[in-house]
Amino acid sequence: MSTVIPTNATSILVSFVALVVVYNVVYALYTAYLGPLSRFPGPRLAAISRIPLAIRAFKGAEATELPALHEKYGSIVRIGPKTLSYAGGAQAWNDVHGFAKSGKAKPFKSPKYYAKPYNGADDIFTSNGQTHTRQRKILSSPFSDKALKEQEPMLKRWSLKMKDKLAEKAAANEDVDLLKFYNCTTFDIMGELAFSEGLGLLDDSEYSPWVKSMFNSIKAAALLREFKLFSPVTEWITENILMKTKTIRKMKYEHWRYSTERLDRRLKQTPEHPDLWTTILEKSKGGDGLSTGEHQANAALFMIAGTETTATALSGTTYWLLRSPDKMQKLCDEVRGALKDFDDITLESLAKIKYLQACLQEGLRMYPPVPSALVRVTPKGGCIICGEYVPENVFVGVHHMSTYRSPDHFKNPKEFHPERWLGDPEYKDDHLDAVEIFSVGPRNCLGRNLAWHEMRMLLATMVIHFDLALSKESESWNEQRVFILWEKVPLMCSLSPVKASV
Repeated sequence: MSTVIPTNATSILVSFVALVVVYNVVYALYTAYLGPLSRFPGPRLAAISRIPLAIRAFKGAEATELPALHEKYGSIVRIGPKTLSYAGGAQAWNDVHGFAKSGKAKPFKSPKYYAKPYNGADDIFTSNGQTHTRQRKILSSPFSDKALKEQEPMLKRWSLKMKDKLAEKAAANEDVDLLKFYNCTTFDIMGELAFSEGLGLLDDSEYSPWVKSMFNSIKAAALLREFKLFSPVTEWITENILMKTKTIRKMKYEHWRYSTERLDRRLKQTPEHPDLWTTILEKSKGGDGLSTGEHQANAALFMIAGTETTATALSGTTYWLLRSPDKMQKLCDEVRGALKDFDDITLESLAKIKYLQACLQEGLRMYPPVPSALVRVTPKGGCIICGEYVPENVFVGVHHMSTYRSPDHFKNPKEFHPERWLGDPEYKDDHLDAVEIFSVGPRNCLGRNLAWHEMRMLLATMVIHFDLALSKESESWNEQRVFILWEKVPLMCSLSPVKASV
């Protein structure tokens, strides 16, 4: 009988594998029970592995499951071995996203979490440090209230075109997908604002191949990111295999090609009316201006950040108004009473209609366009967040949906009550400063002024001209999955024109 004696190579391999397994088991147990994050509450498996986080991400269940975890464990929850989720209100926002105090580093954006644009240049979203400061100084000017006031005729023109297209549907007694109309309008607005040319979406009341590719790429990016973050092995696979596949490269390139072609056309002309690049080009003169690559990167960013999220906010607010007929009626009365004819509709007059603003603020709380956290990584040496020391290289973020639906911050947190934003005594203990849709600090949303103007203009246009009713098929419209952004379905409504509307 022969005896098989393992070779030295086999013995070494077996020993190595056993050592790796033992090391990972011991490290996982240490991380869960003795590591610097072990004092933070959360599911035990989440302290050992990213498996629960990954499953939640691939199911798109973040908007329901993460708020449930916060309800169970509190305002700080450990949702991964090196990941903390916050629902702590104003202090959490300031500690994670606010301005740094002298000599103290703040959490920053990790390149692992936020991929650079197609050409490898930084845009205002992915940049850090001095690059971000330089870009923001240039890019903020065209989004000032003074600059946007010049765009009022353009915003009114597109809002009226939306109204005219909806009127055609109403005359034909057809239910309409308001989500699609809001999207078509915001994309056409940003097309003209960025490139001095609309995208033609409202003309056909349909998404173009470019816009469809954007929606598809957002979900793909969410799934790829979570797979990449799962382990060093999946990170290598993502960077060296998946991101180089023909499908992924084409998806990234298509958006880049569409936006760059339009930017190139814009830069070769002098538009009749000022647009974003009128100011950006002026501010870019000199040694600290944007490079060609940075111009291209930010143009591509604007077509995502300045469009879909605004349409999402309008859709969510409209849905909750239609689910609350008394609130919708009050809004209609307020807006129709304040605006007697077309000339009354101005950015300034819209901003004075307090109930319109309150409805939008409550809509954003109930249905934030970005329900997830804007994740940061803690700096070298760690930092203090909500009174607790968090070591370096930990992912942290204030989770919008968990914060905005928390009973710690709001009375009746799952109900739509615009009155909470108007000083109603019933909601006097609400922590309104827990809602930071546009974030805070040096990286707060560059286009927040534009977003408010668009939302007020388009929602007011809608309720001035139409009486709306939610179609039965959209009664549960808010029950959606999340892949960075909401995976939205059509918001079907019936419309009837308001007699003698402006």
